[in-house]
Amino acid sequence: MNEFFEPFTIRIILALTMLGIASFFDIWKREIHDFLWLAFGSFAVILLLFDPNLIDTVSTVLISLIIAPFAILVWRIGLFGGADAFALIVLAALVPMVTLSGNTITSFTTLSNAAILFLIPFFANAIRNIISILKNENIFEGFNETRLKKSAAMFVGYRAKNPNHGFSIEKLEGGHKKLNISLQNADKTQFCTSSDTWVTPGIPYILLITGGFIIQLIFGDILMNFFKILF
Repeated sequence: MNEFFEPFTIRIILALTMLGIASFFDIWKREIHDFLWLAFGSFAVILLLFDPNLIDTVSTVLISLIIAPFAILVWRIGLFGGADAFALIVLAALVPMVTLSGNTITSFTTLSNAAILFLIPFFANAIRNIISILKNENIFEGFNETRLKKSAAMFVGYRAKNPNHGFSIEKLEGGHKKLNISLQNADKTQFCTSSDTWVTPGIPYILLITGGFIIQLIFGDILMNFFKILF
């Protein structure tokens, strides 16, 4: 019973609770209030103050917080939202370098695991588009594009009859439909409301961060373990 109240266990429970709440609101409202990060950031500070191994824990937290400037930079570029950056920063303070696997991890493990999970929707898009083509659906009807760009678009998005939480990747240029598969700012781009249009799914990245952290807990770093097997 005492193990349940150990700082290590409490940190993991709080981290999973935070990510669970964040994922719920991101799916439901596509918005996460900053109060969540302030609350669990405060828990991280309180746990630190009462940690019996204060010096060692502070050192680990500082190493883990190397992710902070990188997360803020990626946010400002627009690759993911502010909530995602705050989630990574609070995780670094709340559960610094934590894993149950015994495998080596880094300050970037949660993010790198999440990045690998981010590849799954690309393959899901491709499979969806291939199925549509096999059904003799002309998914590129009206488009004046190269075969290369069409092939890339099949991974980036799909033609949706009624888009739901997706970002448009088509535009009109010279009276012709064109595909726009460039990066879009996660905080500033509006969801598409037009029907029968090409979109890229707006996947709540916080879900990928949650998955990345769970993988870190039970398996460690996917990339590091992969390279260990190879070399």
